[in-house]
Amino acid sequence: MTTMNNLRVGTAFDAHQIEAGKPCWIAGILHDGVDGCEGHSDGDVVAHAVVDAVLSAAGLGDLGSFVGVGRPAYDGVSGVALLRELRELIDAKGAVILNVSAQLIAQSPKMGPVRAAAEAALTEALGAPVSVSATTTDHMGFTGSGQGRAAIATALVDVGGV
Repeated sequence: MTTMNNLRVGTAFDAHQIEAGKPCWIAGILHDGVDGCEGHSDGDVVAHAVVDAVLSAAGLGDLGSFVGVGRPAYDGVSGVALLRELRELIDAKGAVILNVSAQLIAQSPKMGPVRAAAEAALTEALGAPVSVSATTTDHMGFTGSGQGRAAIATALVDVGGV
């Protein structure tokens, strides 16, 4: 049973540099014709922020403690795969992810035309509603200059017996 004492909020931030020629996976979907983000994985800053926010809310650390850093098994792993693995962990702990809100901070790709698809991909992988929004920094800073992308996410988790 959900009580106010069992509800926890987690907030997270992730950022990656843009890597020319790398496929662009953002918010669980491939964005054709756009350079992706560097990283050990697929560089999906939105998915990574969601993972960190859920882990934070559940009191289970962060992405580094969840999958480790520099482990060859996670070379190129997709953000969606990480969300599915996270879902299994949360379920095993007896917690329930209630919802997540994530925001991309970047000049590209444009999320409006693909928002529904992104929300569906993330929601299916996580097993909980995920809303996606996006903003720019009006060409200021590393996201505004097109050097990188960032994302923030907030998750609400019923930790139950965790």
